[in-house]
Amino acid sequence: MTPPPEPTWDPRQYLRHADHRTRPFQDLLARIGDLPGHPAPRIADLGCGAGNVTALLADRWPQARITGYDSSPQMLAEAAAHARPPQLDFVAADAATWTPTETYGLIVSTSALQWIPGHTDHFPRWLDALAPGGTFAFQVPGNFTAPSHTLLARLRASDRWRPRLHGTGDRTAAVLDPADYLTRLRDLGCAADVWETTYLQTLHGEDAVLDWVKGTALRPVLTALADDPEARDAFVTEYRDLLREAYPPGPYGTVFPFRRIFAVARKP
Repeated sequence: MTPPPEPTWDPRQYLRHADHRTRPFQDLLARIGDLPGHPAPRIADLGCGAGNVTALLADRWPQARITGYDSSPQMLAEAAAHARPPQLDFVAADAATWTPTETYGLIVSTSALQWIPGHTDHFPRWLDALAPGGTFAFQVPGNFTAPSHTLLARLRASDRWRPRLHGTGDRTAAVLDPADYLTRLRDLGCAADVWETTYLQTLHGEDAVLDWVKGTALRPVLTALADDPEARDAFVTEYRDLLREAYPPGPYGTVFPFRRIFAVARKP
């Protein structure tokens, strides 16, 4: 069976909820301490996306040399607006195959590793690229059992859509429990701080949760059906109706609980 195509990303759609999407990175950043090479550490941002959070690294460490890596041409084109040569640049690379060729004080990733099945297998290679006392930090969504995702998975697997969407966007097994990340990182010799947070995000506008997932979880489906607008619109309509029932709007907007998992690991 032909594997599903890689998702095509839409930076503008993704950034429509930039405030909510950026907050977990800010919370992660707040738990990262001093880095080797201070005040000018070498930093890598894996899965940098539109570059808006990578720019926060440059604000935190204004003398650092920072590179954002991403595999999406659309995201990299958007990220270019944040470049600050020679301090901050962006390079095309897939985090699943990225092999460091230099030593870093910090390797960080936010909302990206969930797209890489077996991403913990890459931890030893990335940790090897850290200077002594360096930090590996990441944040991943932990909401794959939420209605937004279970309803999407159920619809993809329905009789109507399974022949076209089998395996498309399935990431239920990609993210581990926090305790498992803690164990993996400690087994690799790191001092690790792992935690989870559920954000009660209040979204605004019509079909607000649908608008959110159009920037992330729905991308694989939109990509797979891109050559058939009629089918794409029919799927989105079915999914929209399910989301309306699962996430009814209230007087102050639509509450969309979102669980995220964080880890900050320091190399000895």
